[in-house]
Amino acid sequence: TPDAGVEPALQARLAGLLARAAGHAGMAGGQAIDLASIGCRLDEDTLRDMHRRKTGALLQTSVLMGAACGHPDPAQWQALSDYGAAVGLAFQVVDDILDVTQASETLGKTAGKDLDNNKPTYVSVLGLAAARRHAEELRAHAHAALQASGLGARAGALAVLADMVVERQH
Repeated sequence: TPDAGVEPALQARLAGLLARAAGHAGMAGGQAIDLASIGCRLDEDTLRDMHRRKTGALLQTSVLMGAACGHPDPAQWQALSDYGAAVGLAFQVVDDILDVTQASETLGKTAGKDLDNNKPTYVSVLGLAAARRHAEELRAHAHAALQASGLGARAGALAVLADMVVERQH
């Protein structure tokens, strides 16, 4: 089985992390904000909260589940949590940017759908140039968190992932 050899306590911890990310404090709560915000103008803090709960929570939890398997110390755990939060939010900011700058064929989905559905996005709240700057700031936060983790070269793949999230074109 896929979980053979994984300690039951670790299995429980991983399941708990995923459940939290999917529940009311995570994806489900973010989706509730998303559905309630259609046609509304959100401020940046509310938009950030919504996306930290949705995409952000799942990406952050993916990082933390991997970290839990490596038994990090508390400082590493916090640094990796900060990294995951920054990458998760950067993914959504870039998704909002691509929705208005790329063609449907490039994206593999209908471009402009959020605008057409009157959904708040980072571009609609901040503007395109500020959204791009924000994505770069989040990348810098992700890299700083990795530096703070003390993992050195062992965090190389995570650094590349942060870059890929911000530089992607689809």
